[in-house]
Amino acid sequence: MNLLIAQCSPQRDALAAADLDGWLQQVPGWKLAANGTAIECRFEFHNFYQTMAFVNAVAEIAHGQDHHPETQVSFDSCSLSLSTHSAKGLTSNDFICAAQISALPEGTV
Repeated sequence: MNLLIAQCSPQRDALAAADLDGWLQQVPGWKLAANGTAIECRFEFHNFYQTMAFVNAVAEIAHGQDHHPETQVSFDSCSLSLSTHSAKGLTSNDFICAAQISALPEGTV
């Protein structure tokens, strides 16, 4: 599956834990959260303006995919966490959004 052009779809079943390493290899810089039910990544910037431009671009992706990350914003960074609440874990939707977010020109892991 090409994650950069994939579209999220409703999913109720989480991916098997044994499959997560393969999915993580497709989204460099993202890591499995300590709880094992989310992936997370921190992006760093030179200033607040760049940070907010990135956050706004993430919002466009999230809106278009109807899949929204938990977001923490500071002056020069943005931390994102993705999980599929209806599946109580990770689905392909999380990795689709992670790949598309990582492809943003503003984003540097």
